[in-house]
Amino acid sequence: QLSCLVKMVTLHGIPKDLDSYPKDLLLFLSPSDYAATGSCRQYFASVGKANLDLLQRDSSERKQLLLEALACLKISGTQVNEENAEILGHLVCDLGEEYIRSSGENLLEQLSQCASFLPDQEEAIKSVISSGNTTFGPPSVWSASTLNELGGLIPIFDHSILQKIPK
Repeated sequence: QLSCLVKMVTLHGIPKDLDSYPKDLLLFLSPSDYAATGSCRQYFASVGKANLDLLQRDSSERKQLLLEALACLKISGTQVNEENAEILGHLVCDLGEEYIRSSGENLLEQLSQCASFLPDQEEAIKSVISSGNTTFGPPSVWSASTLNELGGLIPIFDHSILQKIPK
């Protein structure tokens, strides 16, 4: 339905008020389509707020969105800074374990909003959390507010992490 709606909305060119449309609609536009109304950074900041699950996780469209976002933000290695993580938003859910490991806590806030993870992503997240090299510190010093901040990641914590969290 959204794909069809995009065709209707863009029938006479890209509308100037595209930002006023639902973010999910942008998933079906390319950055080059959007370029007429704003920057690619602005486009991906909006796409990062969209419901990515409207596109299948392994779909070529979703993979292409991530590749184009990384190119737009000039992320050439696997290190994503906090500002770019915020722009990527939900797109961080598709970053591989190498990005999670080398970006460390920069991705945790966005990752905590992901619906699911691949096994290698889970291992990378657990490794970053267990290291204690985050602003949260090691699990042994966490409080209830820490757990609130990490909310969406708690389901992937294994026994080795959970047993270290103070009661």
